[in-house]
Amino acid sequence: MTDIATPDFGITVYSDIACPWAHVAVHRLHRAIDERGMEHEIQIDHRAFPLEVVNGRPTPKDVLDAELPACAELAPDAGWSFDPEPWTYPVSTMPALEAVQAAKEQGAHASARLDRALRVAMFRYWRCLAVLAVVEEVAATVDGIDVDRLRSTIRSGSARSDLWHHVDEADELRIPGSPTFVLSDGTTSHNPGIDFHWEDEPGRSLVIDADEPDAIAGLVDATIALRPAD
Repeated sequence: MTDIATPDFGITVYSDIACPWAHVAVHRLHRAIDERGMEHEIQIDHRAFPLEVVNGRPTPKDVLDAELPACAELAPDAGWSFDPEPWTYPVSTMPALEAVQAAKEQGAHASARLDRALRVAMFRYWRCLAVLAVVEEVAATVDGIDVDRLRSTIRSGSARSDLWHHVDEADELRIPGSPTFVLSDGTTSHNPGIDFHWEDEPGRSLVIDADEPDAIAGLVDATIALRPAD
């Protein structure tokens, strides 16, 4: 099995931008990094885990509708809204995932800022991230992103190639789902701190079994402890 090439000082995150659990996790990750004053040092290496590819279909809207209120209770300040117009639901997140990879040419931190902005654009403002023009509009609001350069990188196809590499990598490494965090020592954590299950009666509903909000902060502290010596 191939090892995950994690950043020298950072955290790798496999996820889908349209995954509400990942929205919670990435929000908590940024908050923990910021609270430690490490926002300019710790790199977040976002890797694509497109659920539409892994599952062979878009995430059903009724599943997302059930997950949204549960996730919003876990991290209300991450940015949420409900009952969007049906046409805003992105049946594909490939353009958004590709843009995050393309932005890495402009720096790891720029890519991470774009990733976060795209998640907020979907879950708070319901921008349709299946449309590249919408992704570019969001990118234009992100500090440190040159949209013309981003567009050129996307059109070259190199970022789409990276995306498919991540799909194959996740399969080989048996990444269990979105979101999965990987530290530089190989520590892997899927949906850190959160356990839930579905109940079928009466009607399908989602139940949160456990939530440890500081679990991701613990991963950040572990990352700091693993920092390479200067």
